[in-house]
Amino acid sequence: MSSSSAESKMALAKTVLSTVGSVAATAMLVRTIVHDYIPPEFHEYIFFGLKNIFTKFSNEFTMVIDEFDGLVNNEIYEAAEIYLGNKLSPNTHRLKISKPEKEKNFNVAMERNEEVTDIYNGQKFKWIWLCMQTEAKHFHNPRDMNSTLKSEVRSFELTFHKKNKDLALNSYLPYILKEAKQQKHENKTIKIHTVDYENIYNLHDMWKPVNLDHPATFETIAMELDQKDMILKDLERFVKRKEYYRKVGKAWKRGYLLFGPPGTGKSSLIAAMANYLNFDIYDLELTELRRNSHLRKLLVTTANKSILVVEDIDCTIDLQDNLANRAVVVANSHGFHQQESKVTLSGLLNFIDGLWSSCGDERIIIFTTNHIEKLDPALLRPGRMDVHIHMAYCTPCGFKLLASNYLGIKEHKLFKEIEELIGIEMVTPAEVAEQLLKQDEIEDSLKGLINFLNAKRKEKKAEITQVESVEKKLESDENGIKEKGLPNGKS
Repeated sequence: MSSSSAESKMALAKTVLSTVGSVAATAMLVRTIVHDYIPPEFHEYIFFGLKNIFTKFSNEFTMVIDEFDGLVNNEIYEAAEIYLGNKLSPNTHRLKISKPEKEKNFNVAMERNEEVTDIYNGQKFKWIWLCMQTEAKHFHNPRDMNSTLKSEVRSFELTFHKKNKDLALNSYLPYILKEAKQQKHENKTIKIHTVDYENIYNLHDMWKPVNLDHPATFETIAMELDQKDMILKDLERFVKRKEYYRKVGKAWKRGYLLFGPPGTGKSSLIAAMANYLNFDIYDLELTELRRNSHLRKLLVTTANKSILVVEDIDCTIDLQDNLANRAVVVANSHGFHQQESKVTLSGLLNFIDGLWSSCGDERIIIFTTNHIEKLDPALLRPGRMDVHIHMAYCTPCGFKLLASNYLGIKEHKLFKEIEELIGIEMVTPAEVAEQLLKQDEIEDSLKGLINFLNAKRKEKKAEITQVESVEKKLESDENGIKEKGLPNGKS
């Protein structure tokens, strides 16, 4: 019985092998005939037709995601490239690793023709990155730096079960866009951008970026704890309220005014805000701009999730001039006269909260000034400068934080004397920090700070004494004039 069963299995195996051999031989014969007797121009059509025949019997559905849509970048392609870089599967054998010189993180991406399988909501999605070699063409795409040298067309193929088509379009791909955006934000190197005035008319090159390596954080800023806490809560509330801003019909932006004497940490606070939010900084110098239209262009070309900074706003524009259009007459080298447009207050106001200010999301605008009294009231109202932050002179609390940062100490026997002097004298955090840096030994640094504060106190007393002496002399002269009966000092 067992012998008969073994013989039948052997016969079945021979039949299967014979069939497979016949099919393989037939395939080789067809391939040879196609290759030898059919022109190469028709090969692609034949293979395409055969592929369609087999596809009709398949439950799989494939989406092709090209790198470019015409001359415009395909946002889905870019998002997939970022998203799949962190998706390693057992089928992945090769990855591309790179690191730009001035970046802090590695860039991980799929290698060509590699396959990555992703599971979303319990469903399987298979990705393949394809690079098709093409004839090199000298074609310039302004959005692709390597377009003139490119000899390949890149795309992703996303394959999944046909039943998941709606899931892919309405849920999976939007999820990838969101995740890629978050990954890109978390991994980016913060940059500070300045205006390139030579390319002011080129939208893609108006800003020049450099890496921002400022170490300031909210833990290191010499500021009262309640004020620091208020700023942090306001920032956190702002970045979480996208839908709320949309619901109430407001542009998703926030305006801050930092005011106070020089050396109180306004620039450090801006850097701390950028480091906390992981936002780029755009540093705008208004005095170099010649037209209100330049302001609009600069605003449009700033990225989302960024901080736009206008420092010393009271010095960079004549804010007391409320004319919508003003001009100054300048003479050119040939002796003729022409009108040179300038940025106006109305142009600045439209820049801050006009229609153009809504061309972007999650933006923070920060103005700084040493003299808040010089600013036009129109600039100060909510909607333009929503939060006013007074950067005051150093306080005992600020000093303790600076001592912790610079000297690594929380308490010292000289703290009490220093705190008393700081409570009396107006000294900026920058001045205190400078004194703490001068010596290597902790006690020497603290004594040096005490000497500085005492010297500052003596200078202040000397100034007061000098002013009082001048006032007494003027009063004495005035009394002498009255006694001589010479009105107003005239003879």
